[in-house]
Amino acid sequence: MHEVLKPELHYLAWTALLTGCLWIPVVIGYARSRGPLKPEDYVVAPTTPLPAWVNRANRAHINAVESLVPFATVVLIAQAVGVSTPITAYAAATYFFVRLAHAVVHISGMSAIRLRTLLFTVGWGAFVTMAVELLRHT
Repeated sequence: MHEVLKPELHYLAWTALLTGCLWIPVVIGYARSRGPLKPEDYVVAPTTPLPAWVNRANRAHINAVESLVPFATVVLIAQAVGVSTPITAYAAATYFFVRLAHAVVHISGMSAIRLRTLLFTVGWGAFVTMAVELLRHT
C-alpha cells in the first residue's frame, strides 16, 4: 500500500533536500578557489581568501540549516497530532518556495530592495503561521 504524504510533510521533504544540497556550491567554490585539498588542509584549514559568492553560499547553507530545525519540528508535531489544514499546507508550501528563492538571492548577492531580508521574513512568517495553526488546533 502506498500512502500519500500530507502537503506539510511533502514540503518538509523538499526543504530538507534543498538544505541538504546547499553545501555543494560551497565545496565547488572552495575547490575552484583553492584547488583540491591537501593532507595538511585536514589539520589546519586553509585561510586564503575566498570569492564573495562562496562566503555567501556558506552563509546561505548555515542559515538554511538553522531555519530548518524549527520548521521541521512544527511540521512533525502537527503530523504526530493529526493537524493538517489548508493554512498549514499553504504555510509549508510558502516556506519551501521562499527558502528556495532566499538561497538563490543570498548566493547571487542580489541586494535590490533588501530582497534577501524580505524573503527571510516571509519564510519566518510561514513558520509562525504553521506554529500558530498547530497550537490553535491542539
